[in-house]
Amino acid sequence: MILGVIPARYASTRFPGKPLIDIQGKSMIQRVYEQARKAHKLTDVVVATDDDRILTHVKSFGGKAVMTLPNHPSGTDRCYEVLKNIDKEFTYVINIQGDEPFIDPSQIDLLAQLCDGKTELATLMIPVDSHEVLFDTGEVKITMNNQQEALYFSREVIPHIKGIDKKEWHKHFQYYRHVGMYAYRADILELITRLMPSDLEKAESLEQLRWLENGFKIKLAVTDFDSHCIDTPEDVEKVLRLMKLV
Repeated sequence: MILGVIPARYASTRFPGKPLIDIQGKSMIQRVYEQARKAHKLTDVVVATDDDRILTHVKSFGGKAVMTLPNHPSGTDRCYEVLKNIDKEFTYVINIQGDEPFIDPSQIDLLAQLCDGKTELATLMIPVDSHEVLFDTGEVKITMNNQQEALYFSREVIPHIKGIDKKEWHKHFQYYRHVGMYAYRADILELITRLMPSDLEKAESLEQLRWLENGFKIKLAVTDFDSHCIDTPEDVEKVLRLMKLV
């Protein structure tokens, strides 16, 4: 059984109250929840929040929500609190980004396909097809082995291609960027939340490097769906344009 958890904090630094913003007649958190419910492979979906306003709102449209502690350092920790306190046994938890209102349910199902009992952790990636995206430090790139398991995540471009103009690198090597949704096997989720922040994690500000540094394996799947997150108020209009909704 697979539990979908949507972490939703109210006190976002760049966009306070972000889960409750209106996007063409529905809140962002309602849109994420409804898209997640369309995934075929999730047993259940729940919003994990630290704010009564979000909890009340989710319940008002018929969604499931639970209160979690306010001081979790990441969505991963919030997911584990939900898993610990829920009254059912789940073999996997999928952490669904609460700021992607138009997430495609097929992406969730693609990640769920990797939840075969052997996979410890899993996430998604999408091919990079432009120089601009490749060298955008806001886009996390992935290096992997021949088993399609992550070797490293970086904001920089790895590998470096010697002797070729950087503007041409994406034409000579298949680079991928990270799509930030995770699947955790239940026992592994418990273990990784006990780990201390690692040196690589602190250097790149990427929590998944903590898991790799401690020997855990992250399986990867390729998605063709280019999802878009909302980090600032200005992003709302941009995402609507990208989704061709305005």
